[in-house]
Amino acid sequence: MCSFASDGTYLVRAVRAHEWSAVKALRLEALQDPVAHLAFLETYADAVTQPDSFWQERTAGACAGATGAQQFIAEGPDGTWVGTVTVLLEEPGTTDWSGQPVQQRQGHVVGVYVRPEHRGSGLTEVLFDEAVRWARQAGAERMRLFVHEDNGRAERFYRKAGFTFSGRTTPLPARPEEKELEYVLDLA
Repeated sequence: MCSFASDGTYLVRAVRAHEWSAVKALRLEALQDPVAHLAFLETYADAVTQPDSFWQERTAGACAGATGAQQFIAEGPDGTWVGTVTVLLEEPGTTDWSGQPVQQRQGHVVGVYVRPEHRGSGLTEVLFDEAVRWARQAGAERMRLFVHEDNGRAERFYRKAGFTFSGRTTPLPARPEEKELEYVLDLA
């Protein structure tokens, strides 16, 4: 399924397995963004050393037709990839990245990135709409995401998109003095 921004400028669709090198390039770009330390748990230094097989497997696990995750990209008018979001399905009875139990089937939003020159254009909303649509079709009861306590811009967007603070905070694994805030969106 594909969707377009209201002005028809962006095409949003799931990645395809053979596009792993473009997925890699966009992720490495995202990890070099000035606020990457607030937005991502992964670092550029770690990601850039990964072999091609890592990127191939990562892309195949979240490409069109995958059932446990889905990565969406936004293409600009010239076909250039200008944004991305990934949804991981989490199942009840499992544990999440922080070791906490998962209580219900939910979509976990990760890897949100829009190139700086496209921020504020409405693209992030279109990406999130597609992510929520996919999670709902996959039977998720809610969506969730984590945002760094100092990432006010992202937090404002998530609230605008309908997410609410759950009250749960969790320390970052590499920087326990810093916290991630959980935001949720009920899909029922």
